[in-house]
Amino acid sequence: MKTLLTVFRKEFLENLRDRRTILSALVFGPLFGPLLLALTLQLSLSRNEAIADEPMAVAVTHAERAPNLMAFLRERNVSIEEVTLDDAGARAAILDRAHKLVLAVPEDYGARLAAGQPAPLRLYADSSDLFNDRVGDRLRTLLSQHAQQIAQLRLLARGVDPLVIAPIAVQDVDVATPRSRAVLALGVLSYLIIIAMLMGGMYLAIDATAGERERGSLEPLFTTPASRSLIVYGKVLATAAYMLISLVLTVLACAIVVRWVRLEDFGMSAQLDASTTLALIGVTAPLILTGAGLMTVVASFTKSYREAQTWLGVVLLVPTLPLAFVTLLNLKPTLPLMAVPSLSQHFLMTALLRGDPIDPRAVAISVGVSLALGIALSWLAARLYRREAILG
Repeated sequence: MKTLLTVFRKEFLENLRDRRTILSALVFGPLFGPLLLALTLQLSLSRNEAIADEPMAVAVTHAERAPNLMAFLRERNVSIEEVTLDDAGARAAILDRAHKLVLAVPEDYGARLAAGQPAPLRLYADSSDLFNDRVGDRLRTLLSQHAQQIAQLRLLARGVDPLVIAPIAVQDVDVATPRSRAVLALGVLSYLIIIAMLMGGMYLAIDATAGERERGSLEPLFTTPASRSLIVYGKVLATAAYMLISLVLTVLACAIVVRWVRLEDFGMSAQLDASTTLALIGVTAPLILTGAGLMTVVASFTKSYREAQTWLGVVLLVPTLPLAFVTLLNLKPTLPLMAVPSLSQHFLMTALLRGDPIDPRAVAISVGVSLALGIALSWLAARLYRREAILG
């Protein structure tokens, strides 16, 4: 134990003087990541608020053919710009971004409407433009409301109660809490925490293995009376310590900056209080040993600092890869999936942010598998560093 702590202290203190390690462990991930998250959320919410409040501009060709419809749209804060465009011109105006939406009123619109027949309208929009597509959805909703009003007036004119055509009335009951709705905006928080945690120990893992081999200091270190296994375990623990520091700082920074985002204005509430913050750190911390062991194993196969930096940059994607399948496959938290490191941490963090009850069995599986895998990877790293070929 004394040898292990000596190696740990050596690596920990030496890397405090390494600017790259300090910047990655204490600045880039823990500081810039949460700030970028808060800024992105604030800009997104502000943009959605502006879209909801600003008048909707619609270019209408032959607006004179539908005066009642134009009056209906103007009453609902829709800005009508009368244009004269044929089919090709309307398509070109959308593709050239001259207009967001073009509504074309056919020549027989009024006649078909008066005859009680379906009156066609042609709406030109670009579905590949996500921002304009949301504006198009608002216009389609208004047009549907206008059509419903006309249908009700037709029924009243014929002495028929409009309720006849509404046999079912669906009443939406939203049971989501402000805290659970906030997860929609904070969906990337788990990914940010995990990637910042791993980056916190990456440069130490490189310097303590490939860096020492490249400088020629690894061979003298292995000639000391301490066993190679203890030396490697000390390096793994030092890497894990920097990851833990990065994890704590990242979660604390997220808890602070999220308070600046006006989630309450949109019916959301991110309650990152002290207990939730500690719980987020607690459920993520077991992944640290897995990350430290994996990086040490990969670094053992590299010959130089630059090569190790390249490979470990790719290795950073491995623990976060399962998170990419959550949305793609619509994965739900189950006990078997809690045995997948990083994925189980994501499920637990999401449950904490939502305020959902957590199954103790899920926590036990997540912690047990993550620690077991970390111990196995650390043992494998120690075995690899027993080879004489490791000295180059």
